[in-house]
Amino acid sequence: MAANFSFSGKLYLIPTTLGESNPIDVLPLTVKKHVERIDHYIAENEKTARRAIKKLVPQKKQQILKFKTLNKFTEVTEIPNFLDACKEGFDMGLISEAGVPGVADPGAEIVKLAHQNGIQVIPLVGPSSILLAMMGSGMNGQAFSFNGYLPIDKKEKKQELKNLERISAEKNMAQVFIETPYRNNKLLEDLIQTLHPSTRLCIACDITLPTEFILTLHINEWKQKKVDLHKRPTIFVIQKD
Repeated sequence: MAANFSFSGKLYLIPTTLGESNPIDVLPLTVKKHVERIDHYIAENEKTARRAIKKLVPQKKQQILKFKTLNKFTEVTEIPNFLDACKEGFDMGLISEAGVPGVADPGAEIVKLAHQNGIQVIPLVGPSSILLAMMGSGMNGQAFSFNGYLPIDKKEKKQELKNLERISAEKNMAQVFIETPYRNNKLLEDLIQTLHPSTRLCIACDITLPTEFILTLHINEWKQKKVDLHKRPTIFVIQKD
């Protein structure tokens, strides 16, 4: 059955690189082709979005680009108007700061708005740090849960780690989470001190970059391993068998 969309303008979900890698190494040609023709964008940061577009399509004229910014400073009352260009018949691009839009990303709110307004949503293929980490972890790719950021409070964090470890064992479900990069080393210390020695931990760091590091070991093995994760984008995956 054909879907009925209210507007001819479509919302394209445009992925970006996960760091300072060459776009053509990690993004398919389809992404480049759409960026070449789309002039209306929604982004978390206009400056970095412009830089990403310029890197992917150097010949594109920056002055013709039109941006709406979606971040913690955006007024809620402004968001309903973010897709006006689609309603006027123009295709729009929702571009992520890193990786894919809408996954651990504020762009999910815009995708929700598009569905509510009868605007077709077209996700484009690109690197997802969460999925790439799961692929490289060797843990249960049939059942896993992304938990975002853990609590900052040490006691609450320890309790949450124990809870995630328990769920992973009871449901055979890998548990995925992230941390602010400058707190990565502290989180690794907490993981080693809190989790059971036999629990598996995957550290997936700098994914798709030349410095990429992906390794899964048991907690008791990580105690013997030295790794510096400071200010390096990292995905953590745990599972207790």
